[in-house]
Amino acid sequence: MSFEKITEQSSLYDNLENKPVLELLTDINNEDKKVAFAVEKTIPQIEKLVTAIVKRMKRGGRIFYMGAGTSGRLGVLDASEIPPTYGMPNTYVIGLIAGGDKALRNPVESAEDSEDRGWQELLQHNININDTVIGIAASGTTPYVIGALKHCREKGILTGAVTCNPGSPVAQQADIPIEAIVGPEYVTGSTRMKSGTAQKMILNMITTATMIRLGRVKGNRMVNMQLTNRKLIDRGTRMIMEETSLSYEEAYNLLLLHGSVKKAVDAYHSNSAL
Repeated sequence: MSFEKITEQSSLYDNLENKPVLELLTDINNEDKKVAFAVEKTIPQIEKLVTAIVKRMKRGGRIFYMGAGTSGRLGVLDASEIPPTYGMPNTYVIGLIAGGDKALRNPVESAEDSEDRGWQELLQHNININDTVIGIAASGTTPYVIGALKHCREKGILTGAVTCNPGSPVAQQADIPIEAIVGPEYVTGSTRMKSGTAQKMILNMITTATMIRLGRVKGNRMVNMQLTNRKLIDRGTRMIMEETSLSYEEAYNLLLLHGSVKKAVDAYHSNSAL
């Protein structure tokens, strides 16, 4: 397949500066409606990747996201939400962005242009055969990502890619490429829009499905979430009430004693069985 950079193609709309606000918003929304259908077509590839990840994480493996700019920020965002949502240590899903943490808020000049930098950062994390490295690049041409994936494949480390162009250099370095073809952006080349939305959806799917398969969800509840504020403590208390015959106060105290819904419910059932 020849490489076609659809993300850089001219917008289907023109003279944007002359459009009233309502028309701008309606047009953007109409373009956004295309994203879910593009992601739907990638589900078989996402399934392959999640299945492979779960197998490795059960052996102690980790997920590494790697990207630059918007793609890198989305990877860091997804990784940062795993500990509070599923109670996993922050060492299991790790987001690396070209240019480091400074690049989360400000562009870092030329940070993404080195093919060796990404691999060097992975080495600092003691990357190993049980890990999975997922490159995120809307264009599919980011050297920082391409180089890292290339080194990983040479070492037998599983690689995935999330991109929005078919047959890209990033996808060619991935064992399991995920290509969500959302079409030209509303503002030509502004891949923080549809491409970014597609990437966010796919990352949500990867980690959510993985955490469920690893037993971090019971029924449909986040039973391992961190109790970082009153809202979450109240939510956890009510989960325990649904699973037990305890009053709100009893469930609340049990939750604070054990630190998570799962541990609290397990302790309740263990004591009840005695």
